[in-house]
Amino acid sequence: MTQQLVEVTGGVDTHRDTHTAAAVDAAGRVLGSAQFEATTAGYAALLGWLRSFGTVVLVGVEGTGAYGAGLARHLRAAGIRLVEVDRPDRKTRRWQGKSDPVDAEAAARTALAARRTGVPKDRDGQVEALRNLRVARRSAVTARADAQRQMKTLIVTAPEPVRARLRRLPVRELVATCAAAAPQLGQASDPSIAVMIALRSLARRHQQLTTEITELDQLIGPLVTAINPRLLAAKGVGPEVAGQLLVTAGDNPGRLRSEAAFAMLCGAAPLPASSGRTHRHRLNRGGDRQANCALWRIVITRMAKDPATRAYVQRRTKDGLSKKEIIRCLKRYVARDVYDLLTQPDDLKLAA
Repeated sequence: MTQQLVEVTGGVDTHRDTHTAAAVDAAGRVLGSAQFEATTAGYAALLGWLRSFGTVVLVGVEGTGAYGAGLARHLRAAGIRLVEVDRPDRKTRRWQGKSDPVDAEAAARTALAARRTGVPKDRDGQVEALRNLRVARRSAVTARADAQRQMKTLIVTAPEPVRARLRRLPVRELVATCAAAAPQLGQASDPSIAVMIALRSLARRHQQLTTEITELDQLIGPLVTAINPRLLAAKGVGPEVAGQLLVTAGDNPGRLRSEAAFAMLCGAAPLPASSGRTHRHRLNRGGDRQANCALWRIVITRMAKDPATRAYVQRRTKDGLSKKEIIRCLKRYVARDVYDLLTQPDDLKLAA
């Protein structure tokens, strides 16, 4: 057998500055391992090294959504079939040890066996742009909430004149009042003055973050509409929820094998917990928790405003189910509707 007829499967353990690659043949025999720089030149050298052993049929990469994102783009552009592999479990590491070459060999064998693998997300389309904007928005929302909580905490412990004046103001008025304050900076050693200086700083930060969030929302809304208007038009789905579900599915939602796989990805597929004569399911605490939260928001909105959903809740309540159990059931149904809208947005009717 000539070298060019050898079918090579690669595995890559990715890190910030370097990637370690391993190559195995169709029988799982290790052909070699090497380390490369995490740069464009390094990606090209890695692929050339793999091809030196024969025909590259598959490459398994750890962390295609993090340190391996650049390598995944390079391999995809070169027409290489690519899968994402999970890191080795603890039992495997106890037996094999832990090093970059060992992890790369494990990634190659995992890809070859098609065990714990998945199609990685494409990261060169509109959904990737949406994800970047949402990262900035989520950070701004979190920071604004922190600033608001810190303001309220300072007011609780502030001297009584300040506390009495500010404690009952609604948030919008509180922020405006504190932002417009003009405390004497030269008297910062006075607790009453110092607390107003701190409140003014936090209030102005709150206003700046609100402006950032508004600007990002003006970009995110039209982008979500352009990507999948039918999803945005579904009952209970707004730009925030639709944006999260689109990011969870990625630019290539066809990678999701079925609506059951999507439900599992979102943590909305109950797990069997039966034993003997007991037949039951338990809550799934895995999956993408942000996507699970998006499904929850759809369910809560429909429970409040959708007649069909409210009728379902009444019927299941009579069957003896608790509110939490009903919500879990509804999230599973909503996951099915959302999957259809994500994967076939032009062919299916709006979710009921």
